[in-house]
Order: sequence, then C-alpha cells, then structure tokens
Amino acid sequence: MLPAEIIKKKRNGFELSEQEIEGFILGYTRGKIPDYQMSALLMAIYFKGMTTAETLSLTKTMLHSGIVVDTSSIPGFKVDKHSTGGVGDKTSLILGPIVAACGVYVPMISGRGLGHTGGTLDKLESIPGFNTQQSLENFIRITKEVGTCFIGQTKDICPADKKIYALRDVTATVESYPLICASIMSKKIAEGIDGLVLDVKFGTGAFMKTSEQAHELAQKLMAIGVGYGKKVVAMITSMNQPLGRYAGNAFEVYECLEIMKNKKHIGIDGHDMYEDTRELSLQLSAHMIHLSGKTKSFEEAYKMAEEALVSGKALAVFEKMCGKQGGNLADIRYAKKQFKVNSTSSGYMTNYNVEKVGIAGIVLKAGRQITEDIIDPLTGIEFHKKIGDPIKTGETIFTIHCDDESLLSETEHLLHQAVTVSAEKPIEHKLIKEVLL
Repeated sequence: MLPAEIIKKKRNGFELSEQEIEGFILGYTRGKIPDYQMSALLMAIYFKGMTTAETLSLTKTMLHSGIVVDTSSIPGFKVDKHSTGGVGDKTSLILGPIVAACGVYVPMISGRGLGHTGGTLDKLESIPGFNTQQSLENFIRITKEVGTCFIGQTKDICPADKKIYALRDVTATVESYPLICASIMSKKIAEGIDGLVLDVKFGTGAFMKTSEQAHELAQKLMAIGVGYGKKVVAMITSMNQPLGRYAGNAFEVYECLEIMKNKKHIGIDGHDMYEDTRELSLQLSAHMIHLSGKTKSFEEAYKMAEEALVSGKALAVFEKMCGKQGGNLADIRYAKKQFKVNSTSSGYMTNYNVEKVGIAGIVLKAGRQITEDIIDPLTGIEFHKKIGDPIKTGETIFTIHCDDESLLSETEHLLHQAVTVSAEKPIEHKLIKEVLL
C-alpha cells in the first residue's frame, strides 16, 4: 500500500495492520519515506489514536528496527527505571547506585533533555570527562563490574524511535499515548532488562497534566511491559513543583552527591530541601529491589535501600562508576555569579507553574529548545520555597546561578510568572499519588 493510503486510513480512524505499520516505520527509518509523510501519519495518530494491537505493533517495529542488547552474561535480575520527565528530576543518579549497592544490576540507557524537562545524560556530562557514549561491550562490562552504567541511545538501538522522536518534537505530536508508549517501551525492552519501574508524572511540569491522564498512560505502558514478559511497577508522582533544591545539570549532580553523603540543606522554613529527591529516590529504589525478588516485602526493600544510602555504599558505587566512565568528580564547576529573585507579596506559596520554571532553565541554557542547542552545564536555578511555605515580601524564592548577565531579565520575568502567592494556605502537596502493581 502507498504511504499516502496508510496516512488516509489512519486519518479516517481505521485500524492499521501490523504489516502496514512495519512497512511505513521501516520505510521512514531507511529513508524511503520522507519527513512530510511521517509527520502526516504522526498527526493522524495524535488525533485518532491507536488500538492496543496497533501500539504493540508500533513498539515491536521500533524495537526490532535495531538490536536488542544481549545482557545474558550479566548474572541475575536486571532492572531499570524510566521517568516521564520534569524539572529537577534527578533520581536516576541516586537510585542506580543504591540498587546496584543492594546487589541488583541496573543497566541504564538514558536520554537528553529536550523542551522544559531535563536529561540524565546532560547531568552526567556536566562531570568533566564523563563518557556516556560507551560501546555496548563497555556497557555490559561496566555494569558487571560496578552494578550500574549510564549510556546514551546508540545508533544500533531503536533507530526508528530515535528518528521519529526528533520529528515528534518539532511537529507538536509528543503528547500522544501510543507514540509515548512505543517510544519508551521499545528502548527499555531493547536494554535486555527483566524488570522496569515507571515514574509517571502529572502536573504543571509534566506532559500529563492530571493524575488521571498519568494513570491511564501508566496502565498502557505496563500492559506493553507485561506483554513482553517483564515485571513492571508504576508510580504516579506529582510534578506540580520542582523536585529538590536545584534544576541545572552540575547543580543537580551536586544535590545528588550531597544526598549520597547524607547531608541536608535546611531551608528558610526549617525543612530539608533535599527531602523530596531523597524520598522519591528511595521509593523507586525499593520497588526496583523488590521486583528482583531479593525481598519478601516492599518495606524490607525500602530498609535495604535506605541502608545502602546511609552507609555510603551507594556513594561508593557512584564514584566507582564515574571512574570507569572517565568522570572526575573533583573537577565539577558551577556558575560563579548568583542573583536573587524575591517575592513581591506576602502569604503562602500556593502554586508553581513548573513548565515556566523549565522554560526559564532553557533561557539560562541549562536546557535545550531544539536538539542542536548547546547546553551550559554550569548554570542553574535554586529553589528556596515549597508549596505551603509561608513567604514575606522581599523574601527569596529563587536564586539564579549564571555568569551571563544578559540572560537574567527574561529568566527573572519567567520565574516571577511561575509562582503564585496567596493569603490562604493551600492543601499539602503530595509527592506520590499512587502505586500501580
């Protein structure tokens, strides 16, 4: 069938066969179908959706457009985590070492930040010398030796997804359940893992704006994982405020190191600004450990994860991994100049528009709007208030860390727009909405 006929069929709401999906996707990957026809099909899928069978076919085609990593030489259970993204979301850097320190292997093929959400590879590459572009042979070797390894998607892993993902971003077709599911699950299954913990986010800084949408996406992702014989757990978590104390690559690495060193940062209102990052990392780690069968209960797995963190074992794994991947933690640099963004009113911190905070990060060059943008790993935004905190006029909400003062005006404007201060105290912000087993 001609590409135009397949586009028309989906545009009119009909179900595509596995052969039609496979032919179109592989045709595009091999350069036989142009960008404009792939864009048209993506938009048709965005509006008309896909059945479960179609989504499974799309996932299968993306998965087998490249190689599936052979992890059979790594003994025992292999598990990974995937987050749907947000601002200040840095848990991978903590949970990978925690779970590895507990004797469970964590091979992680990670991504870069695009749009307002951050990327694990960008954070790690703010460590001077850290090489995320390892060969698959090195990936397997380091994972076996250390317990965990972080690399980027190679040209051999899901090349169809890599090409289509770049097109989705510039054609406004990112927020589509079947496209999200096929993209995420094809890459994760290609890792050769046995289990997967999903952190599906909702809120002003997430692709899914409501917890109901996040729940639906989690169920669809889990169904694909189970269909491929994987153990899967999904956590529905809030991105209605930035996670932790910092957003910005080197600063997020600093926060993770502080947590792995058992340090706290007590904010103006007396609570630890690292607490939500620490707690979410432990919760995700515990689910990863429990999936492996190492423990009889989640509670036992949580205690095991906490012991690995508090004892310094997780930090030792992180340091060893950095050494194996060429990173020099002693050479991390940060922007030297600091600029305060203060509240213009008194009351309580009621609401964050987290997407605007993320866009402010892009203005600072801590993130990228298009794939060709060059990131400045030294810049960042520091958060001094959480939802529910009291605030006075003139009190600091954010600190901008940036050496290029020409970027300040727009950044400050966006950050002022990103917060709401009101007289009435809001209901308590809940980080973890639910867990789907």
